[in-house]
Amino acid sequence: MRTAREAVRAAAERLGPISYTPELDAELLMAHALGLTRSDYLLKSRDLTEPQDFWPMVERRALYEPVAYILGHQPFWTIDLKVKPGVLIPRADSETLIEAAVGHFGPQGPSIMLDIGSGPGTLLLAALDEWPRAVGVGVERSALARELAEQNAENLGMEPRTMWFRRDWTEENWWLGIGGPFDLILCNPPYIEVAAELMPQVADYEPHEALFAGIDGLDDYRLLLPVLDHLLAPQGVAIFEIGWTQAASVTKLAESQGFDVTLFHDLGGRDRALLLKRKA
Repeated sequence: MRTAREAVRAAAERLGPISYTPELDAELLMAHALGLTRSDYLLKSRDLTEPQDFWPMVERRALYEPVAYILGHQPFWTIDLKVKPGVLIPRADSETLIEAAVGHFGPQGPSIMLDIGSGPGTLLLAALDEWPRAVGVGVERSALARELAEQNAENLGMEPRTMWFRRDWTEENWWLGIGGPFDLILCNPPYIEVAAELMPQVADYEPHEALFAGIDGLDDYRLLLPVLDHLLAPQGVAIFEIGWTQAASVTKLAESQGFDVTLFHDLGGRDRALLLKRKA
């Protein structure tokens, strides 16, 4: 029987051709198989043996299945979110939106927030964890994602501060009845061009309706930016995630709707978020 360390080394070799982080993937899968956190696994790994269900998970990952789907959860900002196939996996790049919001509002924070395209509750629940006195609304067109967002809110003790709506923003007047006006609107819309080539772990597993947005990737910005006037409080701001090549295009669309725009970069230095506020 192999030690856990030996099994992790073998798994990292197996995953090397399909992952940018094969050692991390192997350690996370091993920790999960052992019922430990990764930190606890690293501390105890010298004394552990390979559990029976470790290698089947490695083989799932070798077929490009995302680690988050195998583990059933994904950390984001200061929270940990339950995820499952069919729902967009939270990404570290999206934390740029929370950083921009914290920089704008400071410790006092907004009072009421809206997350458009909330997925498993990623942005809204992270913001609510940042500002414990705030409340928020999540809008999502996927029934599965909305259900998962509600579960995550309950797991995090935020259910009393949240309300979730299943709405499709491609439909006219979709915003009616969701409340507001909102001090902060957060949105990570689909923004990938339909012809773009993606890694198999994204293209073959994650929901396409949460990824692709027309020939140029801008379809959802064209739908959402014009309705902000119906949703934003007078001094409110909206923060949108963008693809790293889209800053100029989305800025132009936002300015045409009467907004001043501030660009924010992710940890890799790439264009990642735009903060919009009404022109004075």
